[in-house]
Amino acid sequence: MEVKDFRHHLHSHPELSFEERLTSQFISEQLSEMGIEFRPIAGTGILARIEGRRGNAERCVVLRAEMDALPIEEMTGAEFSSQNKGVMHACGHDCHSAMLYGVLKRLQMERDFEGTLLAVFQPAEERMPGGASLVMEENPFSKYNVAAVIGQHTDPELEAGEIGFCPGKFMASADEMRFTISDTESVDSPRKRTKSAVVAMSDLIMRLNTLNSDVCSLSVGSVQTQIDGEEEVESAIFSVKMSAFGEKLRQRVKDMIANIVEEIEYKYDVEVECSLQTGYPCVENNVQLTYEAMLLSESLGFKTVDLDMRMTTDDFGYYSLSYPALFYRLGVGRAAGKLHTATYLPDDKILAAGEEFMYRLALNVLNK
Repeated sequence: MEVKDFRHHLHSHPELSFEERLTSQFISEQLSEMGIEFRPIAGTGILARIEGRRGNAERCVVLRAEMDALPIEEMTGAEFSSQNKGVMHACGHDCHSAMLYGVLKRLQMERDFEGTLLAVFQPAEERMPGGASLVMEENPFSKYNVAAVIGQHTDPELEAGEIGFCPGKFMASADEMRFTISDTESVDSPRKRTKSAVVAMSDLIMRLNTLNSDVCSLSVGSVQTQIDGEEEVESAIFSVKMSAFGEKLRQRVKDMIANIVEEIEYKYDVEVECSLQTGYPCVENNVQLTYEAMLLSESLGFKTVDLDMRMTTDDFGYYSLSYPALFYRLGVGRAAGKLHTATYLPDDKILAAGEEFMYRLALNVLNK
């Protein structure tokens, strides 16, 4: 099967996070036809393995591509548009998996490299806790000396064929918090509940806002109040999304939030409950690996772009916590539309460029 046809099949049959059963079946069939060894991982995911002819099988490179789609009704008008109503590959995961398939196809035919190539077709990047966390829970790389974990992502902000890199901290962590502020005073108190819970919430939001910086972002989501039968406020509730660059900073900000909450409780005589949904870690690229990839990109004739750190998130951060990792961006141009929208559709022409660079990069690391 050609890479383009592989992509078209995935795009036409998208599945949501943790539901990628038919996607997994399709990929398994293609790997079987090529004689590539594989096994299930993280529920609906697939871990493929190709051992090189040059020996040293314990040393490996891991390539990763996502499989899941988004709950969006497609409006691209493409001949291979989604056949699953309300579900669409609006983030390029169909392209990522197709390019990885192309890399495996070439490596399996040649196998002219040292070490072992592992490939993760990963489920559920779009939904917390993230499929990468489930992959890592299985510890599938423990018997290998992992030289690199490599992933790529399509990017409409870059011109088609450009490749963007950011050494070191690249993408922020992601956590979600839900605050519930309850008044502890009785109705007959001089300070009525109609004021304290709402005022305490307002003060807390303002205090949290002071923690925003170039390396940390706290954004308030929904805000609501709950009222008792006498139309007096019983509690105030709001949510916050927190992003930070680096695990130490991430924990330090959480500690600062805990201290602010204690001060608010004392100041307004309220109770503040904070529930935390832990999200993705920061994506931190190995500096040496990144610079080597940039040199390779330039030597192959790709336009190489320096990227800034960004507050967007990706569960690829779970891999970079444990292994030398590289996550880079593949330009698809503004004509592809915006990510996570109903009209996002990278051109098939970009598949060859993405496949070629990932193939060359894998060989460069394996044969180093």
